[in-house]
Amino acid sequence: MILDKFDVAVIGGGHAGAEAALASARLGMKTVMFSISLDAIGNLPCNPSIGGTAKGHLVREIDALGGEMAKAADETFIQMKMLNRGKGPAVHSLRAQIDRKKYHCAMKRRLENQAGLITKQAEIVKINTENNKVSSVVTATGAEYEVRAVIIATGTYLKGKILIGDYSKESGPDGMFPANELSKSLADIGVTLRRFKTGTPARIHADSLDFDKMELEEGDEKIIPFSFETEKTGENLVSCHLVYTNEKTHKIIRDNLNLSAMYGGYAEGVGPRYCPSIEDKVVRFCDKERHQLFIEPMGLDTKEMYIQGFSTSLPEFVQLEMYRSIKGMERAEFMRNAYAIEYDCCDPTELYATLEFKNIENLYGAGQFNGTSGYEEAAAQGLIAGINAALKLSGREQVILKRSDGYIGTLIDDLVTKGTNEPYRMMTSRSEYRLLLRQDNADERLTPIGYRIGLISRERYDRLLKKLEAVDAEIKRVSNTNISPSSANPVLEKYNSTPIKSGIKLDELIRRPELDYEKLTEVDTERPDIPDAVKEQAQIRLKYDGYIRRQLAEVQKAKKMEEKLLPEDIDYKAIQGLRLEARQKLDKIRPKSLGQASRISGVSPGDMSVLIIWLSSHRA
Repeated sequence: MILDKFDVAVIGGGHAGAEAALASARLGMKTVMFSISLDAIGNLPCNPSIGGTAKGHLVREIDALGGEMAKAADETFIQMKMLNRGKGPAVHSLRAQIDRKKYHCAMKRRLENQAGLITKQAEIVKINTENNKVSSVVTATGAEYEVRAVIIATGTYLKGKILIGDYSKESGPDGMFPANELSKSLADIGVTLRRFKTGTPARIHADSLDFDKMELEEGDEKIIPFSFETEKTGENLVSCHLVYTNEKTHKIIRDNLNLSAMYGGYAEGVGPRYCPSIEDKVVRFCDKERHQLFIEPMGLDTKEMYIQGFSTSLPEFVQLEMYRSIKGMERAEFMRNAYAIEYDCCDPTELYATLEFKNIENLYGAGQFNGTSGYEEAAAQGLIAGINAALKLSGREQVILKRSDGYIGTLIDDLVTKGTNEPYRMMTSRSEYRLLLRQDNADERLTPIGYRIGLISRERYDRLLKKLEAVDAEIKRVSNTNISPSSANPVLEKYNSTPIKSGIKLDELIRRPELDYEKLTEVDTERPDIPDAVKEQAQIRLKYDGYIRRQLAEVQKAKKMEEKLLPEDIDYKAIQGLRLEARQKLDKIRPKSLGQASRISGVSPGDMSVLIIWLSSHRA
């Protein structure tokens, strides 16, 4: 029985599903979002935090394109901190400790109040297709909904299984129901599924911890928000703490490795390399005497404390013993056990860069279903999938972000071009354009794209243009401001900077590594009253001008390869000179351009030379 008709159906209400549903509805599509439980919308089942190294960049980019994660995080954070301040601006990353329940409520409220969007509590068990094109979705109770496009954002629910030692149970995260039926339907319509695994630490009652024995981790005194639109920031309301494992902890783990779900042979899925369990850390880094752990509150209205860095699938009695071996945790009482969770996900090389499946029209994948880990990676993909589903149904050109556009472009290109054999995590080292893709200039890079799509208002776009004009004006001002030795040298001496013998332009002083805007306040007597964001952008452009120019030249060089398009009907098996592996990989991924082909694992420089020669002769 057909109950209703929608343009777009989103399966899943996590971070990917929420962004996908909001983007689709805001672009004019009649949208429905299905969640196994409405109480799990926007849930933070693992770490109650948003942002972090590289992930903070993603949150800023989501905001610059018109997504919601940044605003919800600004509304519900309880501690905010800028990471990597001692390093260059390319790796500065915001990280917020989040009130878990308040974040869920904030995101649920946004979804419920969005015009053109309906949220439904239901398990989708089947996706129907006609002529390899999605036509409807069916719930576990038999209700059918006609749809023009489907976005799969199932997170870790798809045939989810909890693992604690030799104990296993079919379950989603946090004891939610798993989605057991949809996997078969996906396989039936041609989606290749794989098995991945992730884990989460135990939650400890705060009153059972001795914080006086731990190192205090405070938030920033001056809070910088995630969203470029947040004008009034909250304040830090909690402290986090730092502790370390020790030799006793490691001995407990080594003595019980055979009881671990992974090392005992009970786990089937592949786990994340860059967010390993404590068992993995002790085995892989056996030379390390200790590993750091962060004690983080789950919210203001709960005593639950999250122990970051201590995920495990060991039995409960072993967990308790090793947790209590930590200084300050000798009396630790569990509120929730640590566990590993296995789930089904797709092979992302079966997707276009739009996140649409190549062999099933109007079916999109997003988030952990695409093989990633992390809330931020999920939200970024959900936003792009929602945008592209809406644009395609509207007859408009879909959006493909380039690697030089942002970390979102890098993330998606890595997935669809290189694939992943383990849960993929975004890191700054994955981008070859790190100095261009800073978190501070995400609005400059992506807000014009968001405005063109229709998710950014004219008012916000005009504010960006005024900000950029102000930055240009400030750079021009400091480049034309003369500073005399008499006014400069006392300040230069103060900061161990080489004194000057004749007049100097202010921009030359700003470029010195040991100096900055604030230190030069005394000599810059004519400085206008400008926003901190303008000063930040002007300073970064001045200090890193040469490096930025060099990376821009690299972008232009790469652009030429991206513009050399490959025919869609090319028969790679017939091209003489390509190695067998290259033929197989090229035929599977079907790259759009020579640039994308060059990034496919298994395609060598020699194979690229053959392709270039073939393309030249083909065009001739």
